Amino acid sequence: MSDYRKESFLALLEGKMTRKRGKHLEDASDKDLYYVISSIVKDEITPKWLKTQEKYQENKTKQVYYISMEFLIGRLLQSNLLNCGMLDICNEVLKDIGRNPEEIYKHEHDAALGNGGLGRLAACFLDSIASLKYAGQGSGIRYRYGLFEQRIIHGNQIELPDYWLKEEYPWETRKADEAIEVRFGGKINMHTKLNGDFEFSYEDQDKVMAVPYDVPVIGYQNEVVNTLRLWSAEVTENESKLMSDPSSQYYHHLDHSHSIEQISGFLYPDDSSFEGKELRLKQQYFLVSATIQGILKNFKATHDLSLAHLSEKVVIQINDTHPSLAVPELMRILMDDENFSWDEAWKVTTSVIAYTNHTTLSEALEKWPTSMIQKLLPRIYMIINEINERFCKGIWFDHPDLRDKIPELAVIADDQIHMARLAIVGSFSVNGVARLHTEILKNKEMKYFYKLYPNRFNNKTNGITHRRWLLQVNPCLSETITEAIGPKWIQEPNKLIGLLRYSNDAPFLEKVGKVKKQNKETLAKLILNQTGIKVDESSIFDVQIKRLHEYKRQLLNIFHVIYLYNELKENPSLDITPRTFIFAAKAAPSYHLAKEVIKLIHHVAATVNYDKQINSKLKVIFLENYNVSLAEKIIPAADISEQISTASKEASGTGNMKMMMNGALTLGTLDGANIEIKDLVGDNNIFIFGLTSDQVHDYYQYGGYVAKDIYHTDDRVKRILDQLNSGEFGQQEIEFKDIFYNIMYHNDPYFVLKDFDPYIESHELVERSYRDKNTWQRMSVTNIAYSGKFSSDRTIKEYASEIWKL
Repeated sequence: MSDYRKESFLALLEGKMTRKRGKHLEDASDKDLYYVISSIVKDEITPKWLKTQEKYQENKTKQVYYISMEFLIGRLLQSNLLNCGMLDICNEVLKDIGRNPEEIYKHEHDAALGNGGLGRLAACFLDSIASLKYAGQGSGIRYRYGLFEQRIIHGNQIELPDYWLKEEYPWETRKADEAIEVRFGGKINMHTKLNGDFEFSYEDQDKVMAVPYDVPVIGYQNEVVNTLRLWSAEVTENESKLMSDPSSQYYHHLDHSHSIEQISGFLYPDDSSFEGKELRLKQQYFLVSATIQGILKNFKATHDLSLAHLSEKVVIQINDTHPSLAVPELMRILMDDENFSWDEAWKVTTSVIAYTNHTTLSEALEKWPTSMIQKLLPRIYMIINEINERFCKGIWFDHPDLRDKIPELAVIADDQIHMARLAIVGSFSVNGVARLHTEILKNKEMKYFYKLYPNRFNNKTNGITHRRWLLQVNPCLSETITEAIGPKWIQEPNKLIGLLRYSNDAPFLEKVGKVKKQNKETLAKLILNQTGIKVDESSIFDVQIKRLHEYKRQLLNIFHVIYLYNELKENPSLDITPRTFIFAAKAAPSYHLAKEVIKLIHHVAATVNYDKQINSKLKVIFLENYNVSLAEKIIPAADISEQISTASKEASGTGNMKMMMNGALTLGTLDGANIEIKDLVGDNNIFIFGLTSDQVHDYYQYGGYVAKDIYHTDDRVKRILDQLNSGEFGQQEIEFKDIFYNIMYHNDPYFVLKDFDPYIESHELVERSYRDKNTWQRMSVTNIAYSGKFSSDRTIKEYASEIWKL
């Protein structure tokens, strides 16, 4: 923890500004201040960073390596100042010299290293690993471009490049001397040794240098600084020399260089073409190969042990199926480079790798064409094929009752390689991310794997870092909490339960209500600045912020808005509490229906927001380009947290936890972590509606649901769907025909109409509860009190003790 005083921090700021930017403080821009303060923090943590790594080496500490395609870390300056104990001093000094800290922190571009919950979870986990003093390292790709920068034009989502690295990124340190060679393609030669074993040699491979850029991960005021290592794909030194040789084929080498750099060019390249699929596969192998080679190099340098003892000092956690190639890659290195037998290598691999599953959606369980892996990664294909052969033979001989299930279990089936199956077979732990999700994996989606490996499956309900999502983003609420129960909750978030003593304390409830009001005023200003729409700060702020997907059912939300609008048009004097519906979401560029929902939200907003007849009782807001920094503004102001996914489809959710921690009440289905929130806070402090996961499963399996029946029997539903076709919310008739046809002729695959009536009823309960301010504040405080259970500190302690054995 830093012990700066205001005077010493100001002097340091002045000196750094002169040396780094060649300016006096009074002449410095906000951007100058951003870079200089970042430099001060970097100087503060670098000795601790080195000391942390030296300590791990000296003590020969077991480490976890967390491999993920996404790390949605957001802006780091404010978070790093907080974790170093410098945030308050920095803010005070900036205010003393007439600067607004918020304006300075805004000059940091969100690190575009992720898309949604998967990447945000990974970032929270790294924060908790460091704050709990565990030895751990994140491993990802240094994408030059993020998913995309979203702009909305006439209601249509337009994707622009998100070049987040166009300016210097002060947190990264390039480690060119630790670069690692990754190889693709080529020809594999197999030779028989004198003892009868096989050995393999490689020819004509494409070589790529994986250059690490290290980003510090600072523990909360505890002197620990771990590392997020991001790999950048670059040409080899030999390729660079060829490009500078006038006699070489310059343009050929230039094209080759460009294709190499594309590997770390884009987060999730469009995979609708063969080339896009191949690039994604290259990214995944590039990440795992560089990471595992680095792990083994570090192990050899640190430990006087054979690699047969790797599991005693190393555990590799793969975050979803994207890094599943870690299994055959570790096998390849152990056998081909370290002369392990198959059985020896398999024993090590299956004692080191652990797999987190994040979805039950079949389209999200990755599969690769066999021919693609065979061509791009021929040796890896040979190993996967052998894994599959041995696994299937094992089932045939050891589990004759499952012989007819082999096609559903095989790693290679129907000319495709199933990455989730590979991860399950090649790991020692398979965990789901919420209690319901894990039960669905064990009893439905992966039940035969569970029958094979009952001890391998376990649950680790997701969590969020309360340091960022409460202490940093909601300082006034944090201060109010500390005044009531003391500061121990910052180190031990389960201490938030002490707030229950104040759930009926009128002065405390009033303070919490004032904080929420201030946060809503702040968000209202942001909405006005970004959209030009003035919203009622006393209205219910009803928030749904998450990736746009059919199963997340933003469509159900906007149907409710249309229903309320229709009610108000028929009776403008209807006594309802004013509502502000706030959406933020990105749709995948090729996901047509999701983009149509975004367009519908905008067209409804254009009608509702400017209809004077309804007297501003409804407002619909869509905030474009959703990212971590925008979430940090919205979440503290939310009254209602919309968690309305089709039951059984959302693995966990973490937005539900963030808004709960900031005092919002959950309106949701019995899905993901909503169930665990309900179990903690009780039925009276949450609004639950809709089908259960079992009911959804039964409809999918046995039928019995007909969307058209609801259309013909519920006048409210019929009117809404007819409005989509009449042009009332568009510039032409049948503008939203694809949404209409998906519901009517694809039988409403996510049960929007089925859950519509109970959803409306739940909203009426919200309305009644909100009118009683005392009851509402009590419910809000109860949710905050129980939110400590959903700190990622709790999750990481469970991983560390039950899986990683740290």
